Amino acid sequence: MPPQGLPVVRPRPDNQIVSCEPTEAPAPTRYPLYGSVSVPPATIALLAALVLAAGSAASTAAQARNPAAGCGACQGTPAAGSVSTPPTFLISGRGWGHGVGMSQWGAYGYARHGWTYGRILSHYYPSTSLEQQPTTQIRALLVQGRSMVVVSSKSAFRVRDGAGALHRLAAGEVRLDSELRVKSIDAKQAQPLPEPLTFLPGPTPLEVGHPYRGWIQVSSSGSGKKLQAVNVVSLESYLYGVVPEESPDTWPAEALKAQAVAARTYALATRKAGRTFDLFDDTRSQVYGGLDAERFSTTAAVDATAGQVVTYRGRPAVTYFFSTSGGRTAAIQDAWQGAKPVPYLVSVPDPYDSYSPHHRWGPIVFSAKPLGRKLHVPTRLLDVRTTVNGSGRVTAVVLVSPLGQLTVSGPDVRGLLDLRSTWFRVGNLSLSRPLGAVPYGSSVQLSGLARGATGATLQARVGGSLWNPAGKLTPGTDGSFATLVKPETTTAYRVATAGASSESLRIPVAPAVRLVPGADPGSLRGTVRPGLAGTAVQIQRSSGALWSPVATAETDEQGAFRARFNLTQGLYRAVASPGRGLVTGTSPVLRVVAT
Repeated sequence: MPPQGLPVVRPRPDNQIVSCEPTEAPAPTRYPLYGSVSVPPATIALLAALVLAAGSAASTAAQARNPAAGCGACQGTPAAGSVSTPPTFLISGRGWGHGVGMSQWGAYGYARHGWTYGRILSHYYPSTSLEQQPTTQIRALLVQGRSMVVVSSKSAFRVRDGAGALHRLAAGEVRLDSELRVKSIDAKQAQPLPEPLTFLPGPTPLEVGHPYRGWIQVSSSGSGKKLQAVNVVSLESYLYGVVPEESPDTWPAEALKAQAVAARTYALATRKAGRTFDLFDDTRSQVYGGLDAERFSTTAAVDATAGQVVTYRGRPAVTYFFSTSGGRTAAIQDAWQGAKPVPYLVSVPDPYDSYSPHHRWGPIVFSAKPLGRKLHVPTRLLDVRTTVNGSGRVTAVVLVSPLGQLTVSGPDVRGLLDLRSTWFRVGNLSLSRPLGAVPYGSSVQLSGLARGATGATLQARVGGSLWNPAGKLTPGTDGSFATLVKPETTTAYRVATAGASSESLRIPVAPAVRLVPGADPGSLRGTVRPGLAGTAVQIQRSSGALWSPVATAETDEQGAFRARFNLTQGLYRAVASPGRGLVTGTSPVLRVVAT
């Protein structure tokens, strides 16, 4: 009995062939979509890698034995495995900054809608009060770890040394190294002075790179060889140089007042006793630009709120602020791992933050290899999934690879990728098809992911032509989709969305080749679809593990061919290579059996 699925030919004693009908090509095989089954991702990835590796090796070996036995040789059986594009990742998000406390763009929006600064502050810091605090001084660190510090003034000024002695200085520069030598007006040469050295201004301000109000104190920064410079200034004067650095001076007055109170409160709440300075002059505390930064509108906002601070249970609140929330601020425990809940640092809606150009951002497009390198994944990156907290921020990111899963914190991923906030999502565009060529006239199922991609469509391209729409996609809740396509020639497909697309997936199309008995002895005939005149057809006979050519033919205008040769019992097939966008196609095997 012949193997199942092979057509049977029985010659009569007079060598006349009775009949032969090849089996029909099977319907497109549906393959399970990666990510849509309840199997651990690492297991899926590992199995997929093994299947693809084995399939690739088998295909290579088969083609080495007989180059004509291309993917069209498998027309009659379902393809084992699939071909997939590497994933394309889309990172989209909202907001800019840590998300805790007052959104500066949100305050701008509320001010535009008529809110007063007091109402703005009570919204972002619930359960707090506005109270008056006495004025005080702030020590802002300007320079640290320098081998030299230059203090200058355009007019005569003075310096008080660590022993309390005053020394008069001429206008110009004082260049200090670790020996702290100073040339005073009354001395013939520079003398080392005991630290700290406190420089006091004359009629014009002191400068350390930029002009500053108040005093400049220079001392060693611990090692004895490196120096630091600290600006000692009243809190209100300090705020003159902070508010314009944190909020544009063109913003509504109520937004600037809210910023002034938040900055004043933050300075008081976060300064540390026992150090040689209270605050940094950058984002480690809040940005302080000195006299160069001052603007009329922001100075007016500081003066209008002089001494006012946000308090919780009678103490200055830690009034964190940041640029843009994306529509909702973050509770402190959702922003920083290990932070304990704080009653006034909770997640609140922020509808008018939409004025910000950073309200929404992305997509930032990464192919798998570059993203894997940035996230230190040692092998192929298959997927990236996020875990989100109650504030909408990413707590953890799961990186899926053939080696398994690696979990990284959301803030760490933000840092590694230089994202604007931890309010982000990772989309995935990928496309998959069954192995093997598609017989002409048949449909094939494409499956894949369009997660985190709105308005995803399928696009197609033949040869070097432009990409054209090939149908809309309707992904499931997990982003998976499946769709049937019917290419007439070898075609590339991709998943496309606004601003991004997957890598292209090539679907080879083979001619549909049919081989049947001829009408006279010693011949076989058949058809090649599409009917392209002049297509070369080779008749092959099985010789154990190899296929050997025994005859050739050429198709007519209808795609029909006939081959005359010494027909004996055995296994035969027809191989056609029409070109013109079609790959090599092979007929089902025809068995000739003697009676």
